[in-house]
Amino acid sequence: MATKPARRRTAGWIPDQHGAWAMLAVPLVVGVVLSGFAWTHLLLALTWFLGYFAFFAIGRWVKSHLKSRFLPPARAYTLAVLPLGVALVALVPALAWWVPVYLPLVAVSLWCSYRRKDRSVLNDGVTILAACLMIPVSFVVADVGRVAEPPYLLGAGQVWAIFAVVLAYFLGTVPYVKSMIRRRGEPAYRRASVFFHVGVGVVACTALALAGLAVWPAAVVLLVAAVRADVVPRFTTASPAQLGVGELAMSLAVTVVAIWLPAAPML
Repeated sequence: MATKPARRRTAGWIPDQHGAWAMLAVPLVVGVVLSGFAWTHLLLALTWFLGYFAFFAIGRWVKSHLKSRFLPPARAYTLAVLPLGVALVALVPALAWWVPVYLPLVAVSLWCSYRRKDRSVLNDGVTILAACLMIPVSFVVADVGRVAEPPYLLGAGQVWAIFAVVLAYFLGTVPYVKSMIRRRGEPAYRRASVFFHVGVGVVACTALALAGLAVWPAAVVLLVAAVRADVVPRFTTASPAQLGVGELAMSLAVTVVAIWLPAAPML
């Protein structure tokens, strides 16, 4: 009983979706490295992560149907991130074109929170899409304040192909994690997860081929993810913490592959 007041005081202040951190960081790191570091990337990163805190807090507030105890973190983080966002758009006006892209994604996610379906496939999908869009956004931001030349000269099609690889991996984590926790022990769901992994992998590899990039590095890492989606739920009973370690390792592999793709030899 003594712990309840403490929980109420911290409600909404600290995100508890630990799996979200890799999803937030990987696309940003890939985008920053491939676009060439710019000092404006620092402002982008600060805005992005503080924006996530605001998004999480607002989502909790909306999920509670606007209960007052969830309002302080939502208000505080929003007031903190707004000046940063305004400053970033002022420095990089081209970012204004991304506002109508992100608004529907945020709206759908908040609607899911209001309906208390924040763990639904729909909500996971839109949040992953929003995170992975940090790859092309990083290229836009790099046009102002670049202090290091990009390692490769990439065309728009190649940037979007790399985005497709990262998106394919993170979309695949949705059914995989559910097959290990909420849908554990359901063979039909596990098989659907494997088919989904293969499907998004084929789309991503096709995008790479059309963009003139090497396909095999992405094919290997996405195939490993598909095999994992089949084997791990059948032969292990991994805890959420162990799943987190596995996701960290796979996320690191995807990051390395995504950054290496422009230099990878064609087979």
